Amino acid sequence: MPDFNAETIRDRCLTKPAVTECFPFDASTLVFKVAGKMFALCDIDHFTGVNLKCDPERAVELRERYVGIEPGWHMSKVHWNTVRPGADVPAALVMELIDHSYALVVASLTRKARAEHGL
Repeated sequence: MPDFNAETIRDRCLTKPAVTECFPFDASTLVFKVAGKMFALCDIDHFTGVNLKCDPERAVELRERYVGIEPGWHMSKVHWNTVRPGADVPAALVMELIDHSYALVVASLTRKARAEHGL
């Protein structure tokens, strides 16, 4: 049984300040954004993992260490990873990677955008 699913991903993402959720691509791809920029997405109908933004060097390290972490599916392979449930990735690491993805996007925002969103 997987240690995480679409609902646990959603719960974690929504704990973050200024996060919105939407379905900009289709009726099953749930996207989480901070200040209008994506930091996580997953398919809620056929959950096979979550795509998360990641520092490029760390992304490679994680892919080498865990079978359940792969280059981002349908995303930039440099900046995104797909994390698969039921593999060798501890749930605590998945939660930390959500935090990391969120932090990367917040850090990329302009000072003005951060101020506008209370970040």
